[in-house]
Amino acid sequence: MGITKTTGFSQETNEMAEILKAIGHPARIAIIKLLSNMPSCVCGEIVEVLPLAQSTVSRHLAELKKVNLIKGNISGNNICYCLDLETWKKVKAFIKTISKPDGSPFDCC
Repeated sequence: MGITKTTGFSQETNEMAEILKAIGHPARIAIIKLLSNMPSCVCGEIVEVLPLAQSTVSRHLAELKKVNLIKGNISGNNICYCLDLETWKKVKAFIKTISKPDGSPFDCC
């Protein structure tokens, strides 16, 4: 498969594409849901909840962190993760631009 062409699109469009691509995996959605219900989370706790190896969870966390959907702080031997609210505001604003005022999607077909 060829390289995806991103030139000619705005920086905002390319950024949102990367963010939404990062969300597009069941493990990452599960991580996001878990973090949305907690003020912070230790990586070990995430591994205990998901049916994945620690190294796989770490890779998914890295992908979410790369696009600033989550942020992590080192606390002793652990990294505590939480949602990056600024990025989530961007995601919500984007979804709003492609929805009707009441939040429902357009239904034209």
